[in-house]
Amino acid sequence: MAESEVDLESEKYEKHREAGEILAQVREETAERVEVGASHLEVAEYAEDRIRELGGEPAFPVNISVDEEAAHATPSIDDEETFGEEMINLDIGVHIDGWLADTAITVDLSGNPELAEASEQALEAALEVVEPGVDTGDIGAEIEDVIDGYGYNPVVNLTGHGLGHWEQHTSPNIPNRAVSQGATLEVGDVVAIEPFATDGGGKVSEGASEEIFALEREGSVRNRQAREALEQITEEFRTLPFATRWLETDRAEMALRRLKRNDIVHGYPVLKEDDGSLVSQKEHTIIVTEDGCEVTTER
Repeated sequence: MAESEVDLESEKYEKHREAGEILAQVREETAERVEVGASHLEVAEYAEDRIRELGGEPAFPVNISVDEEAAHATPSIDDEETFGEEMINLDIGVHIDGWLADTAITVDLSGNPELAEASEQALEAALEVVEPGVDTGDIGAEIEDVIDGYGYNPVVNLTGHGLGHWEQHTSPNIPNRAVSQGATLEVGDVVAIEPFATDGGGKVSEGASEEIFALEREGSVRNRQAREALEQITEEFRTLPFATRWLETDRAEMALRRLKRNDIVHGYPVLKEDDGSLVSQKEHTIIVTEDGCEVTTER
């Protein structure tokens, strides 16, 4: 799209900004609630309820990733887990009428502040080079350089991403390492940049547990609970990810199993580094402007 055609004051961008403003406030308030002994479920529900109070909707279930977990961990409906002396990543999203903002922060209770600082400083370095025409591979190089400088590894098979309408992950991908041919950023692109740093090998793999799902395709099922769940999913969440605990039907887990078996929904397994490793994360959503970028998720 030519620069002159992008109206950064249009309703779409205003909604992205509004989502970011709500999210910045909720991220700070939620991070303050993460302490040893606090409940995962209460923290997640606090954030999701607060988003609604402030006029937004959660764009996906609050991710609470602990130690070697990097993404897609969210409490189950009867979750009794509490925080210990661990590294906690909070990844939170907001949408206004399907226009999104996405942010993450590490709360370190494990005594490894430098690992948290590595992803934070990598994000700062990435934001400094964003402008129209920059190659996303060059952004990845900045991220990798900073994390390497701390003596850690970037998680190379997780990337930042574009944010679409009712779509949490669209092109372009923003790598967390140097790549030779990335995409070129343009004025008006809305992207989430999210460095992950680890003291492990730098690659995550899928764990066994799944609490987050998203609609794969329209379909029909005979089972009553599965039908009720599908109705709520298509009306309320559309193509955005949702948590099992958000479903109002009884026997929600069974309903999801049926929908998954029919390829109507897909799950997001928890993504983990090697056991014993720690992962930190920091993420902001930006709008690419003519002279750089506007961070929508900053306080």
